[in-house]
Amino acid sequence: MSDTQYLAAKTIDEAVQAHNQANGTARFLAGGTDLLVQIKSGIKKPNLVIDVKKIVELNSIDEISENEFVIGASVSGANLNRNKKFASLWPGVLEAFRLIGSEQIQGRASLGGNLCNGSPAGDSVPALIAAGCVAVIAGPDGRKELPIEEFHTGPGRTILKNGEMLVSLKFPKREKNSSDAYLRMTPRTEMDIAVVGCGVNITLENDICTSARVSLGAVAPTPLLIKEASEIMTGTNLNDEVLEKVSKLCMNSCNPIDDKRGTIEYRTKVAGVLFKRTTLIAIDRIKGK
Repeated sequence: MSDTQYLAAKTIDEAVQAHNQANGTARFLAGGTDLLVQIKSGIKKPNLVIDVKKIVELNSIDEISENEFVIGASVSGANLNRNKKFASLWPGVLEAFRLIGSEQIQGRASLGGNLCNGSPAGDSVPALIAAGCVAVIAGPDGRKELPIEEFHTGPGRTILKNGEMLVSLKFPKREKNSSDAYLRMTPRTEMDIAVVGCGVNITLENDICTSARVSLGAVAPTPLLIKEASEIMTGTNLNDEVLEKVSKLCMNSCNPIDDKRGTIEYRTKVAGVLFKRTTLIAIDRIKGK
């Protein structure tokens, strides 16, 4: 790392300009729980590391209107956990985020960092997709917004171009009688990578589903939004027949790999099972169980 330059940016414009003008590769540093390990192991060899921890907007948790939050890309898991209002509105997002590393890592790891790492198995990503979250991106040409389901382009790859950085995550206004949940399957109970992850976000009115979003992780090159699930679930009472139909849809949407943590057949089967379990948790949360 002796040839790597370091810059502590104080503004978004300074960080974007430095990244855009970097001679070679440049990387943004927030929590550093992935980047510093990758640099130390030689996986990544950036010419410039741009520290963004001092940029106020990236570390802010803002309720911009009633039940509508914007979370800075560098906000740590520990800090987000302390926000009781956000926790009550998005318990599934937080339970996914809490699975990222140990308690010590939670003091550094950020939602933005987990997203930008580009892993198909990142725990927070299916929960963010299910939530209908939008990424706010700053670059040389200004700012733009992008649905989280369009953020990843392949394993370890994102939509971000040279000079672009993730600024914040915008959550939609939370409607009444809504909740979410996240579950994953891992070989171990703690400190492991998801074999399958599932995020579900639903709204009920008089026990009828009025909106639904379902997302899967670790079953394809990028995290998936199961678009047809919303069409099947909306307008129903989410009975066993409906859940079984969407479960099969989830299984058919999978395109996983075989590796030491799970076979293609196993991951596909688990995706269907996790969908049902995750949905039932979200329903119980709405009903106050």
